[in-house]
Parts: sequence; structure tokens; C-alpha cells
Amino acid sequence: MRDYAAADLTPRERSICDYCVKLTRTPWEVVEADLGAMRGEGLSDRDILDVCMIAAYYAYVNRIADGLGVALEGGDDQIGW
Repeated sequence: MRDYAAADLTPRERSICDYCVKLTRTPWEVVEADLGAMRGEGLSDRDILDVCMIAAYYAYVNRIADGLGVALEGGDDQIGW
């Protein structure tokens, strides 16, 4: 659960994870070949759009939470708003 690269994933799952990591860490480096890897595993353009939107949504939500100092429920460092 901590390192997808060490997990027993299918090639399809690995291509999705590789793309999501790159999109999250270095989105300006995403190129057509990154999409091609997912297409090569049978993902349609619609599937790839869904993957992109889900990864982008989680990045967005996490940045909002981090920017406001929101902590997980039950955490000692929760803000008291």
C-alpha cells in the first residue's frame, strides 16, 4: 500500500499508476507516450480521461486540505474550526 512499484499489479494497473504518479509529481513532463502506455493496455480515451480527472481531483482536494491545515479525523493536529 505504500509503494505501488513493489505491489503485485497487472500491467494495466501499473500503467495507470505510473501515469498518475507522473501527473501528480511532474505534470509538465506528461507526453503522448504516457497515454500510449495506457492505450497499449486496452484503456480507451474515455478511460484515460477518467484516470486523469480522478488523479487531478485527488491532487486538488489534497492541496486544499493541506493549504487549510485540515487533518484526518481523529488526528491530534486537527484545526478547531
